Amino acid sequence: MAKVFLVGAGPGDEDLLTIKALKCIQKADVILYDRLVNKEILKHAKKDCDLIYCGKLPNFHMMKQETINHFLVKYAKNGKIVTRLKGGDPFIFGRGGEEAEALAKNKIPYEIVPGVTAGVAASAYAGIPVTHRDLSASVAFVTGHRREGADEETKWESLANGIDTLAIYMGVSNLPYIQQMLVKYGKDPNTPVAVIHWGTTDVQRTVTGTLENIYDRVNEQNISNPSMIIVGEVVKLRDKLSWYEELLMKDTHEEVLSI
Repeated sequence: MAKVFLVGAGPGDEDLLTIKALKCIQKADVILYDRLVNKEILKHAKKDCDLIYCGKLPNFHMMKQETINHFLVKYAKNGKIVTRLKGGDPFIFGRGGEEAEALAKNKIPYEIVPGVTAGVAASAYAGIPVTHRDLSASVAFVTGHRREGADEETKWESLANGIDTLAIYMGVSNLPYIQQMLVKYGKDPNTPVAVIHWGTTDVQRTVTGTLENIYDRVNEQNISNPSMIIVGEVVKLRDKLSWYEELLMKDTHEEVLSI
């Protein structure tokens, strides 16, 4: 029976895929997948499954959202089981809500399958808990895309003063602006910041600094998207809890010794 599954594929490490997400991939007739989906996950699809790439690059959309919505409806109406596979979680900056609206409008049966989002997972793999009893009682997931207007100013004022930890998605290209707005509305320039590049993957890199100097450090290390920006006192814990990158270094060292 035709149905669409809006599925979160997790942040990059294929082992973070949920069991339900795996089942949706295995039974799909058609999979529409995004750029940040680990391609190893697609190996779980049926041999005759149609794989359709609809990823987006910063400032360049391979496939417009309206086209993706059209395909979801079209394939479902043709009797297909469709899995829409998204990096992270479909309802956290994944446009899953827009796609669900399109399906509901066309009376297409669908299910939402949450995924592990990068704001939590990349932070954890960098040794940074987004909440901590002594350091952070609140966390906000924020898009780093710049949007002009009065609402934009109000947003940054609230974030600078009301939230302990900020997990900022898609923000590297706007990092100077993010620094400017947070400091402008009262965030201490010495607030710790981490930028985590390709979090949870075997090429993960993390750069730390403060609101005052993080942009310079990111430039020095040639860090680009995809990266998560974490702002808050919890970043200080990375010095104690940096387990994953130490594990990667250990594994690399052992591989070299075995050659």
